[in-house]
Amino acid sequence: MGRKYFGTDGVRGKVGESPITPEFVMRLGYAAGQVLVADRGSLPPDQHPTVLIGKDTRISGYMLEAALEAGFTAAGVNVLMTGPMPTPAVAYLTRALRLQAGVVISASHNPFEDNGIKFFSASGQKLPDSVEEAIEARLDQPIVTVEARQLGRARRIEDAAARYIEFCKSSFPNHLDLRGLRIVVDCAHGATYHVAPHVLHELGAEVIAIGKEPNGFNINDQCGATHTKALSEAVRSHRADVGIALDGDGDRLMMADSSGRIYDGDQLVYVIARHRIQTGYMKGGVVGTLMTNLGMEHALARLNVPFERAKVGDRYVLERLHANGWTLGGETSGHILCLDKHTTGDGIVSALQVLRALRESALTLDAFTADLEIYPQVMINVPVAKGFKLDAAPGVGASVAEVETKLNGSGRVVLRASGTEPLIRVMVEGRNAEQVRNLAEIIAGAVRQAAGG
Repeated sequence: MGRKYFGTDGVRGKVGESPITPEFVMRLGYAAGQVLVADRGSLPPDQHPTVLIGKDTRISGYMLEAALEAGFTAAGVNVLMTGPMPTPAVAYLTRALRLQAGVVISASHNPFEDNGIKFFSASGQKLPDSVEEAIEARLDQPIVTVEARQLGRARRIEDAAARYIEFCKSSFPNHLDLRGLRIVVDCAHGATYHVAPHVLHELGAEVIAIGKEPNGFNINDQCGATHTKALSEAVRSHRADVGIALDGDGDRLMMADSSGRIYDGDQLVYVIARHRIQTGYMKGGVVGTLMTNLGMEHALARLNVPFERAKVGDRYVLERLHANGWTLGGETSGHILCLDKHTTGDGIVSALQVLRALRESALTLDAFTADLEIYPQVMINVPVAKGFKLDAAPGVGASVAEVETKLNGSGRVVLRASGTEPLIRVMVEGRNAEQVRNLAEIIAGAVRQAAGG
């Protein structure tokens, strides 16, 4: 069965437009609640399933939280609400509190006008396709509220942030601390604003926090992991040793060295992998995606580390890690998975793994990545109408063939539809920056023409 509403990262869209409306989200909560009630697992017959709901700092979170709560309780499911909380925190708390599911209201790195709903299973992992399909199968059915005696209850939990802060700290070795380090952390005015600075401070760092004043509208606005200029400038102006940029829901990471130079997900995964090889606890290989820089693949090969590419999306990286029995993977965009530390991508935990590597090696980010050559890579996002079919677009295939002929085996072309926005992503990679940009424009032009200009 195909999925009508669920994309690669849950259900997402512009607030007020289908499917991100109060009516739909209430039906989504009810449908998910029905699935949980039907699959009770080891729950006693007289005990309600319980879900945890967290959200980022978007103004629409209040509305969608209320709609989800209504849907779940109407299906007979209890609800615990955390308020603003990073996505990986919800995954952790769902598992730690032995709940049946976790739900995050967030559109991650998108602007405040967007929002979305994503689910975690009882084990703290994203739902498998089969469960998402079971939820979708119930979405068009009317809401039939359980009898009053069977209604779910809802309450807020007050210590969620403190629990998660302790979890993050536990991923950093007890024999190490961050004393003597001045760290800038950019919280993107998002869900980590009241968490990330405390984690770093309690580990001993001098912390300068920016992007820590959410107002409902400024999440990801020229800040955070998708707009790293603010981090670079703050690192230089405060003469910091290192900078950390998170996105709105806390599952993406970018970092900066003392000069303000930015290091993306590929480079940070390489730092973690190289450190684990040096210290003898690297397990297996590394999973990247179709977008992972070819230079990283070549650098890992020099270290004799197996490398595999998955489809774009951290859920697909996770699938391949589980299939291979490996623990480390990630995306160029900053989703990094350290499965020996957490069940899902976590920006704060991943930053601590990088900081561990720097502390134990006494190296800087620049020195640690000196043998990693990042090939020029140009990404062009081409807006298209919803429902645009790339494989049926005239002329696009011919332009890709032309570009691949010109690259002559010295680079790569990746052409794919975004899983979260109405965009076609055109990526060309090779050793010559000018050639790469020109070739990317050729394909992007063909896509624009096929999409009607």
